[in-house]
Amino acid sequence: MYLAGTGWRWCLATPRRLSHDPGAWLVNEASVIGLLEATVSFGALLYLAALGEMITEKAGILNLGVEGMMAMGAVTGFVVALHTGNPWVALAGAVAAGAAVALLHGLFTVVMGADQVVSGLSLTILGIGLAAYLGKGSVGRPSGAELSSVDWGPLSDVPWLGPVLFQQSPFVYLAVVAGVVAWFVLGRTRLGLALRAAGESASTADAAGHSVAGLRLGAVATGGALAGTSGAYLTLSLTPQWAEGIVAGRGWIAVALVIFGAWRPGRVALGALLFGLTLALKTRLQTFGVDFSPILLSMLPYLLTVGVLVAISIRARNRPSPAPAALGIAYRREER
Repeated sequence: MYLAGTGWRWCLATPRRLSHDPGAWLVNEASVIGLLEATVSFGALLYLAALGEMITEKAGILNLGVEGMMAMGAVTGFVVALHTGNPWVALAGAVAAGAAVALLHGLFTVVMGADQVVSGLSLTILGIGLAAYLGKGSVGRPSGAELSSVDWGPLSDVPWLGPVLFQQSPFVYLAVVAGVVAWFVLGRTRLGLALRAAGESASTADAAGHSVAGLRLGAVATGGALAGTSGAYLTLSLTPQWAEGIVAGRGWIAVALVIFGAWRPGRVALGALLFGLTLALKTRLQTFGVDFSPILLSMLPYLLTVGVLVAISIRARNRPSPAPAALGIAYRREER
């Protein structure tokens, strides 16, 4: 900001006196805009995966395999783009891959009644390992197709808002649409009511004539599709390349975001932007001239994840949990 009448120019990054050069503030303004732009980008990446996990958990199924589903979406999108040259076909492939891997979890937990934590962790290991195998021949290769930023015409030229909101990847706007649709379906439709009933009291939903297995499998597949979309965002837009470990723990952050957002789409979105800021700082903080350890910056999102979970646990001691009552509990109709 500029303090009138003092002759001092202050940067948002460092409390030191800057040069009187008129271009000094322009450099820092561009840095702030770049940081906000990256925050929205990373926030959308996390939100897509977290929204899918939230929908899954709303139906009563805990899926800890988000990391594996994102990895499968990332490698599938990149490989399909290499062979077809069409980013939209690649995105469709990533969505299908995420949903297919998620349905493995649904088969074991919904149909066979297996432990959801064990199945989810196994899915993470399977997804990461399978993605590494499938992408072995694609490491270091240039992207076959990318989804570039959307041009919104005059809106893109609006100061501050233009670069931050109207010069983003299609995945960002897809995340916004997905969030609005999820909010409307879960809160305003009979399908959403039935889905929430399956997560709160599966026997009640069954008695009302709903197929608990069908609802839960549909929610699991939807969650996997969104996780696959999030993975495709990495390799088709954000960092258009494939490398083993490219997801880098972001799937676990997405799982924590669901708890942070109290299973509400709007709050999850706010949490995604907060965590997106911590991811953006890793790549943008140096533009402010701040000398900070890159190792500590890499740790920041995960330290924040642990801190948030601890704070929520302490706060929830004397409050009812907002989590679906039947979350993690297998349902067998004959035991109703």
